[in-house]
Amino acid sequence: MTVQEAIPAVLLLLTSLAFSVGATMVVLLIRRSRSKNRVSFDQTMEAAIASPAFQLPRPSCWLAIKSQNLLAVQTALGLHNPKPCSWMDGFEEKLFIAPPVNGWILVFGSRLPEPNDDVDVCFRFVLNLSRKLGHVQWFSASRILNHHAWVRAESGRVIRAYAWAGKTLWTQGRKTAAERDLDLKCFDYEDAESESGFGTPEGAAANVDKVPLLAARWSLDPAQVEERFVERGRGVAGEPSRRY
Repeated sequence: MTVQEAIPAVLLLLTSLAFSVGATMVVLLIRRSRSKNRVSFDQTMEAAIASPAFQLPRPSCWLAIKSQNLLAVQTALGLHNPKPCSWMDGFEEKLFIAPPVNGWILVFGSRLPEPNDDVDVCFRFVLNLSRKLGHVQWFSASRILNHHAWVRAESGRVIRAYAWAGKTLWTQGRKTAAERDLDLKCFDYEDAESESGFGTPEGAAANVDKVPLLAARWSLDPAQVEERFVERGRGVAGEPSRRY
């Protein structure tokens, strides 16, 4: 074979070799990139597991008051032996008045009245607060018993209320748009389905999980308060100076 005849074969061999080397480098780069991405993904997942998303506990009963004046709320509630208190410590108190969040003040604690104890007490409690403070909302949701309630009062007048504890205890006013959107089930006083000795009606049980959603539409869901508000704010804790 002459030199001229050998040149094409050599060129073809060199081209094949260059292509093979290039392909190998591409494969190695892809593998390296995947390995880096995998490490980054694993690190991200580990960080997420180590630092879960912040979320406050959700009380079973709470008030949302449209106000920025913590002292006015404290006075209206007749708080006895008030003391500064953090959000997290507030869950252990008889009454905790949280610092304002987006124009609302949340109140929760073991001494808030519950509808299944005495719904008339709840009615007077919310009405009196509304006369003093204006716009007051009250929510209750027990996952154990499926009891639930929501009330909205303005300037001493109940605009909307519904309370259920084995039967309808209180229904007042027209359903709001938020209640209709969430498909909340509200039974009349005489509705047989609202009285069940063998369990909770399906609609009533579903309401419990929707109470926080309604609160978020009307005002605030306590469990969704942002961490920045919790970290920098301190409220007031104490106990009521009178029984509601």
